[in-house]
Amino acid sequence: MKLGVSTYSLLSAINAGEMDVVDVIQWVADNGGEHVELVPYGFTLVDNLELADRVRDKAKEVGVELSNYSMPANFVQETEEAFQEEVERIKQHVDLLHRMGIKFMRHDVTAFTLPPEKRTIQYFEESLPLIIKGSRLIADYAKQYGITTSVENHGMAVQHSDRVQRVVQEVDRPNFKTTLDVGNFLCVDEDPIVGVKKNLPLASVVHFKDFYIRPYDQYPGEGKWIKTANENYIRGSIVGQGDIEIRKVVKLVKESGFDGYIAIEFEGMEECKEATKIGLANLKRFWEEA
Repeated sequence: MKLGVSTYSLLSAINAGEMDVVDVIQWVADNGGEHVELVPYGFTLVDNLELADRVRDKAKEVGVELSNYSMPANFVQETEEAFQEEVERIKQHVDLLHRMGIKFMRHDVTAFTLPPEKRTIQYFEESLPLIIKGSRLIADYAKQYGITTSVENHGMAVQHSDRVQRVVQEVDRPNFKTTLDVGNFLCVDEDPIVGVKKNLPLASVVHFKDFYIRPYDQYPGEGKWIKTANENYIRGSIVGQGDIEIRKVVKLVKESGFDGYIAIEFEGMEECKEATKIGLANLKRFWEEA
């Protein structure tokens, strides 16, 4: 097991101009992380190969690995031409990963922000042929580089553990799995313990995040609260300080024999560098105690 940090955790600092993605690599090394997951928000690499090379070289310099690359994508397009354009766009990112020596990639399969009518099982079933087709094309293209692609449990349409399982099983490629986010099941009101237990066997990479949870009839006031599919409230917290039973999740992951990359993903209201540092220390301690 290798414990690291998603660049998304430090997005607030990136957007504020306090650090760039190269600085993030150094920060992770300085704070005991073993790897960095790249999420191209606040920066881009596919159209800035000079920066991509700097990130790759910085990681080698400070002794952290570049583990996973997580990007938005949407195979549910109106026309075949738009579908093919999206596939070709994602292939450019696969080429980028090959250049940088990254072996894991998470791509979305539908638009991330969807209205309620497109979060239904009917929409999922109707969209499934395009989801499968696109995911197979990308997995097959990535295979030549030894890259494993994956779908994450997020975005409402493919967030439930059963829907993720269905996609992975239907795509049916040995290098197509799931980036398992232990907290995201809450967005569709699924118990994280249940979701993790069901999808761990399919996981290529694991994200650890934590949430505060409040029921639909107890409005928690202002802040970065998200409404779930059933209108409950959740808000990102420091890993180990929220309402998810993180110690139980850690035990599940450890006892499963998972021996890959585990990344902290913080998206709460606290100052991001301190919050990520605390979460990283908590997760290390929980793993040792499990």
